[in-house]
Amino acid sequence: MARVSTYLNFSGNAEQAFEFYRGVFGTDYEGPVVRMGDLPGGPPVPESEKNLVMHAALPILDGHLLQASDMSAQGPQLKVGNNTTICLEPDTLEEVHRLYAALSEGGSDAEPPAEMPWGTWGTCLDRFGVRWMFNHSAEPAG
Repeated sequence: MARVSTYLNFSGNAEQAFEFYRGVFGTDYEGPVVRMGDLPGGPPVPESEKNLVMHAALPILDGHLLQASDMSAQGPQLKVGNNTTICLEPDTLEEVHRLYAALSEGGSDAEPPAEMPWGTWGTCLDRFGVRWMFNHSAEPAG
């Protein structure tokens, strides 16, 4: 089965972020959270990084999967908020507003959901530096 997912990198707080998202979406992890120190025979991991998240996966809306890992201090530097936007298209306006309220709490750079020619649109940068967009199509005339 094909699916779309979004992979996010964090600087040591992937687990904290994913626990927050788990509460927002009311879902549970797909499989176990794998730690940097969990892989036997892998490259040596500094003691300070053994509990960091190597891989986590969390379903959110309609089969979309968020995946994540913490970046090692030995690797490239994380640039928070760069070119990652997750577009959510809930079934109801109520869900748009609930998700926006939860994800924008403690965040910044927010544009609350507002009427647009195609329906309702909004965006925010959450407190973990992840950009979210909210879209809801206008109800068909009936």
